[in-house]
Amino acid sequence: MAPSTIVTFISLLLLIIALAEVSAENKYTFATVESCSGCSLNRLPDVKKFIFEDVPRYDNVDFKHIQGASPELVLYDENEKEMERLSLLTLTRQECNNLLLSKGFMKSLPQKDEM
Repeated sequence: MAPSTIVTFISLLLLIIALAEVSAENKYTFATVESCSGCSLNRLPDVKKFIFEDVPRYDNVDFKHIQGASPELVLYDENEKEMERLSLLTLTRQECNNLLLSKGFMKSLPQKDEM
């Protein structure tokens, strides 16, 4: 191998290692959807359906009732440190689900009584 090829290979290898470390750091361990359970949520039928019908089906995602709060997705790392907070106000039900999936959360298998 030519010296320039070796340098290029090593540079590429270091870049791959650095990207792997960054993506490992951005893993979310769990999430909460924070919102009131009525009030403003009644004006957001897609978000309300997402919270009460879809969120319970996700692993490591819980609903947290906060009186008067606008709906937000809060993402945490393994140390329970808040990493990201995203508003759900303008999203459709499908966009809310896609957001959770894009952040690495998976739906659990349906229970036998749900089939």
